[in-house]
Amino acid sequence: MSFEYLKKLPSPEEIRKQYPITKTLAEKKAKRDQEIRHIITGQSQKFLVIIGPCSADNEDAVCDYICRLARVQEKVKDKLLLIPRIYTNKPRTTGNGYKGIVHQPDPEKKPDLLQGLIAMRKMHIRAMDESGLTAADEMLYPDNWDYVADILSYVAIGARSVEDQQHRMTVSGFDLPSGMKNPTSGDLSVMLNSVAAAQQPHRFTHRMYEVQTQGNELAHTILRGAVDQHGTAIPNYHYEDLMRLLYMYSQRDLMYPAVIIDSNHSNSNKQYEEQPRIVKEVLHSRNPDLHKLVKGVMIESYIESGCQKVGEHIYGKSITDPCLGWEESEQLIYEIADF
Repeated sequence: MSFEYLKKLPSPEEIRKQYPITKTLAEKKAKRDQEIRHIITGQSQKFLVIIGPCSADNEDAVCDYICRLARVQEKVKDKLLLIPRIYTNKPRTTGNGYKGIVHQPDPEKKPDLLQGLIAMRKMHIRAMDESGLTAADEMLYPDNWDYVADILSYVAIGARSVEDQQHRMTVSGFDLPSGMKNPTSGDLSVMLNSVAAAQQPHRFTHRMYEVQTQGNELAHTILRGAVDQHGTAIPNYHYEDLMRLLYMYSQRDLMYPAVIIDSNHSNSNKQYEEQPRIVKEVLHSRNPDLHKLVKGVMIESYIESGCQKVGEHIYGKSITDPCLGWEESEQLIYEIADF
């Protein structure tokens, strides 16, 4: 075998016992979860803004950012619900580069999965404790889900994972909103098939157990743009794209049709400065039917705009994809609330 077994990692139960959340935080999370659920199901007319760094690489900077976000949340609470992005796992197209804090708690040092799992959980708990906001993360590895299952309020399934059966079945066991992105090919039927699979019950193996799930009625779609056979970005946030998705939803028997629009990635061709324009176009496109379908937007944002290389040590600046800076992000949130 080519596997070298380096060390046995603690179980999720052991890590959660070592780094528990308080009763107060659990109650805050339950309240936030209910608010988000009501937006997805249409019981609330608030708009979701899932916003934050491309990757959560530095605990101090991430918590600083989210505390700033909490102060803005208080000002827009009647119209918006802000969900901070704390993305601790990063997919790499070629397998090279920084894979997130769960792999490398220190981006300049070698991978350490044990310390990474601890760092992931500690950062989520600290952010929740200091800001009162509960976060979104991407489930890149289904086996890691249980380490943060009691903390997250939103889960995204990425474009490279959405066709994977293990991801789909794992989401079917969640009781919180889970966004299934369109694959990099842009095939919307694949994305909707993933939602259909996640909304159904399944029996499968998970962490050495045979498990049974009941289906996740809050599974929904995320449009993040696509690339063609030449690698050229193809956006899918325009009015015609939204209407096409609305029609495709109408042809399927799915619970609570909903979509979140990712304003970066292939929708912006990773031109992060385009995110405010894209968000505003989406808001303008929401006719009465689309108003029911489009539940929110995703924005990649950090303290400093742009990105940097690992080792440059610019506080609050992304070491993966470039992000919108704080001042522009704050202004955009107020503009969304005023729309």
